[in-house]
Amino acid sequence: MMTPRVLGVLLLSRLLLWASGMEYSSNKQEQARRQPEQPRNVCLGLINKGQYESFHLENTASCFTKCTQSGNEGCNLENLQRYWLEFEHHLLESQSGIVNMSFLKAAVQNVSTNISEDLFFSLTPSQVPGQVTEDEREHPDRVRLPRSLFESLQSNRSEVLLAITVLDISPGNLFKGPQLSLEDGSRVLNNRLVGLSLGGIPVSRLAEPLEITFSHQHLPSNMALSCVFWDVTKGSAGDWSSTGCSTELRAKRTVCRCDHLTFFALLLKPILDRATVQFLVRISQAGCGASMIFLAFTIVLYAVLSVGHGPEQSDATCWVQGAVFHYFLLCTFTWMGLEAFHLYLLVIKVFNTYFGHYFLKLSLVGWGLPALIVFGTGSADSYGLYTIRDKRNATTLELCWFREKATASALYTTVHGYFLVTFLFGAVVLGLVAWKIFTLPSATAGKGQGPTWKGVFTVLGLSSLVGVTWWLAILTPLGRSTIYVFAVFNSLQGVFIFGWFTTLYFPSRSARASSSGTGRADQVHTMSHE
Repeated sequence: MMTPRVLGVLLLSRLLLWASGMEYSSNKQEQARRQPEQPRNVCLGLINKGQYESFHLENTASCFTKCTQSGNEGCNLENLQRYWLEFEHHLLESQSGIVNMSFLKAAVQNVSTNISEDLFFSLTPSQVPGQVTEDEREHPDRVRLPRSLFESLQSNRSEVLLAITVLDISPGNLFKGPQLSLEDGSRVLNNRLVGLSLGGIPVSRLAEPLEITFSHQHLPSNMALSCVFWDVTKGSAGDWSSTGCSTELRAKRTVCRCDHLTFFALLLKPILDRATVQFLVRISQAGCGASMIFLAFTIVLYAVLSVGHGPEQSDATCWVQGAVFHYFLLCTFTWMGLEAFHLYLLVIKVFNTYFGHYFLKLSLVGWGLPALIVFGTGSADSYGLYTIRDKRNATTLELCWFREKATASALYTTVHGYFLVTFLFGAVVLGLVAWKIFTLPSATAGKGQGPTWKGVFTVLGLSSLVGVTWWLAILTPLGRSTIYVFAVFNSLQGVFIFGWFTTLYFPSRSARASSSGTGRADQVHTMSHE
């Protein structure tokens, strides 16, 4: 039996323990209250990883606008892009029928592999994708899946799940990649991606390509469209690629044909952006600068070697002079061809045009290839005194060139043939560039003639770079008048290039005000990669 004193001690110890516990708990709560809460940044792409309920989709979609060019500190583009690329795998695994959200339209359905005709599905941005008829007028945005695609799967299965996704990525930085520069107006047309997946089966190298038709409004005259897909193997976060895809431009729609299934888009890029123009000028500066130096050297050499000019002139001196003239003529033709090649890369091919040390390689070809040809021609002893005679066989001019007794094949191969190759290549490239410039504005009829004249001046400027004035040499056999035309225009090629150069560097105020289609050159990387 406890005494009252013992009972009092026990009660007192209990009270002390309870008071100390309350104080400890209060201190812990105070510390937790004072410690700042760690933010949950959904745009790092980790919080919602693998979760595709409506809440998670909308939560992650908020990053389309948050991850802009000016503020990417809290964004992991690679994780976010992977999240959306894996969405179709989730659709196929969960066999979700329909997803209908403001930024995302998706559908999954079973498709028989034993079909008798191609399948068409609508891609209207405001509607969930669904099977439709072949009528283009009723469904301008659509995808055609060829019958042969499903026939190739008949041996393994009678049905296959097809997932179609239409995703609005907004004008942020997701799914832009290194190929697009937001400063020069490049973008994904309508910010729309189209995803196609077939039962989780990798589909590539189709014998008959699928077709995706994108409808669009009239395009600016200085912009070009290109069909691309998102290639996850390019770089650390992926990039756009056009491999396996072709582009067919129509009046108010573009048809993309691709030989595989993945996420597709239509890219809108300037035909000749400021970076392209600046790089063309850079090539011209290098080529013209070197040409002026060597031209001065040629004049001095000619003045020295022409002392005692005439039949008594030494064979060795005339051989050297003929070789020098031949070399610089070939350099002229070569650099015109390189100008056309660069135009092809920047305007026609556009994508997958990376070359390491690009400008160095151009210089090696521009100056080295003619040297090899001259070395081979000189080894055959083709240079020497050449005499031009009139109808009475009287000598009118003697010059050091290909000697009269030289093999005709040397002259026709290394001069005429070489010129013909560069002429044909330059003509084809210039024709394609002109076609792009003049066909795209045709969709903007009724907006005035300004873009047409701009296109004309652009083509004229580019034609001087690829040496159109030299093409007049083809007309010289027609008579003396064509020879005069060739002599006048060809001698003024430098004047034409100078005029185009000054137009680029000193545009009018109105031109500067309307140059929204091109970005500043110092903000855009060129493709030389020196």
